[in-house]
Amino acid sequence: MDCLLMRHGIAVEREEWNGTDADRPLTERGAKRVAQVAAGLKWMDLRPTHILSSPLLRAVETARILQAAFTGRSAIRRVDELLPDAAPEQLLTLLHELPAESCVFCVGHEPHLGLAASVLLTGKPLTTFPLKKAGVCSIELPVQVKPGRGTLRWWMGPAQLRALAKKQQAKLEI
Repeated sequence: MDCLLMRHGIAVEREEWNGTDADRPLTERGAKRVAQVAAGLKWMDLRPTHILSSPLLRAVETARILQAAFTGRSAIRRVDELLPDAAPEQLLTLLHELPAESCVFCVGHEPHLGLAASVLLTGKPLTTFPLKKAGVCSIELPVQVKPGRGTLRWWMGPAQLRALAKKQQAKLEI
């Protein structure tokens, strides 16, 4: 299984938002950058079979942009296992239920995603694996999804993924 952990894009700042935190949306700039990141991910020839998202609006909006970039290949499933305060082990249980040949995007928040990545890679919830907003990491998981059994394939910040999109765009213009 290919597991891609993605942090949501740039959202409206808490102090600038009058609604609930759950309803805090992406900024216009955040949505644009997520679209550029998604173009970079598409250039990598990923074929998502599942898109899981935290139910918080900024994550759902990020997931919708991903879904559109991959021409709606899979429906978005909102899961509480990707909420900011969810235990990382809950995500492992959810991933274990998916088919072994899946390519799953998990769109969520920090510090949860970094903790989940560390559990997948080391077996322990370490705080040294943070993802930047719209950053993505790819972890290969064995058939039996267990703590510490994942293999890191790559870890990229949004600037690197946007650069891939620009490289692809330059090839198309030639």
